[in-house]
Amino acid sequence: MKYLFWLLLIALAWWAYTRSRQARPSDSQPSATAPQDMVRCAHCGIHLPLGDAVSGEKGLYCSTEHRSAAQDRNPV
Repeated sequence: MKYLFWLLLIALAWWAYTRSRQARPSDSQPSATAPQDMVRCAHCGIHLPLGDAVSGEKGLYCSTEHRSAAQDRNPV
């Protein structure tokens, strides 16, 4: 009877171990978003990701308001 108890306990521990290994995300998967280059706003100097920047003829800006405040136009 005690051998059956130990066998059941080991089987339960093995099942819990394998289940926890399946639940974890693997470390080999690439990240969902790649890092972006950082740029500086030509008006206020704040740094922001390149994808969020607003372009103008004189440089990159953090918003359309700062592009207008710098008296810059949208590039053609």
